[in-house]
Amino acid sequence: MGTVSINTFLDIITASVWLLFGIIGALSLSNSIKKHGIRQTLINIVSFRVLGFLLIPMGLTFLSASLVFIAPQETAVVVSALAPKGYREYPLRSGLRFVVPLAERAMIYPIYWQTYTMSSNPIEGEVVGSDAIHARTKDGQVVIIDCSIIFRVDSEQVVRVHINWQSRYREDLVRARTRGLVRSLVAKYTVNEVNSIQRTNLERELNTELGEILEEEGFNMNAFVLRNIDFSPEYRASVEQKQVAEQGQEERKYEAEQIRLLAQGEAGRIQTLAEARATAIVIEAQARADARLIEADAESQALQLINIALSQNSELLTYQYINKLSPNIRAMLVPNNAPVVLPLSGSLLADPTEPLTDTLNPLPLATLEAIPETP
Repeated sequence: MGTVSINTFLDIITASVWLLFGIIGALSLSNSIKKHGIRQTLINIVSFRVLGFLLIPMGLTFLSASLVFIAPQETAVVVSALAPKGYREYPLRSGLRFVVPLAERAMIYPIYWQTYTMSSNPIEGEVVGSDAIHARTKDGQVVIIDCSIIFRVDSEQVVRVHINWQSRYREDLVRARTRGLVRSLVAKYTVNEVNSIQRTNLERELNTELGEILEEEGFNMNAFVLRNIDFSPEYRASVEQKQVAEQGQEERKYEAEQIRLLAQGEAGRIQTLAEARATAIVIEAQARADARLIEADAESQALQLINIALSQNSELLTYQYINKLSPNIRAMLVPNNAPVVLPLSGSLLADPTEPLTDTLNPLPLATLEAIPETP
């Protein structure tokens, strides 16, 4: 059973006993007055029997006042009229504890993690309505900060917490010191820094400094949570305009990059075509050179064969010479040391069907001449 259950249970039993005692006493007093009168009734009230019956609710009352159950997530400070300083120096730990009725009173404090939230949302924070922190930056801009502080009472320092703050520590310490510290630290940054990566640095500084403040007062802090940062309508409008401009600039950069990539691709294609053409020209030139070499080699071999043939038949050259003449030549004269006129007929004529009607006489010539056909 929790703290509320046991202590409330004892209080209910005590109150019920007192109620029952009152009802029984009232009925007994009424009957006694009717039978014995008021004087005798008053004498009977102070009798041992009545006083003995009265000890039952009184005992329960003292028992209820002396027993204190402290849950595992709690601790208690004992305010004592019997202690020299007015309180016990050491807190009560969890369990069923005893205090001196009427002379001592146990003040219970939670030692679990508590969260205090300040938010612009009326239903989120500890205070009804908007409780966000309005702070001014170094350049004069107003920022609106929603935050939460996760903390707990140090079980070893709970007596000091009770002396300094009692149950007011959430509003008078945590809330007040957090709001003041946030305003002081935000004033070190410009609005652009608060709206950038510097936000992490701001949150880190708040964690460190607020943790030190709470520790000095007997508290442990788990985290300072910077939930949201909002800005004035004018600043939000300027940020939106800047973002639109930056977006347009990024789009233009993207378009320029696409054009550059297309141009680079076209240049690569042209270079590839040029290299292919150059390679084709080299291959073609190489093929022509190879063909010419083959042709020259063939001509060389042919000349060698002709030379061999001429060495074996000297008149073969004359035959080849005649065979190469124009088909319009009808006769030829050979040098004067060979006074023979060869008729160009048969296989020596370009047109063997045409009859030969001219009679040629040998002429002494010193050079080779050709007599063209007269029309």
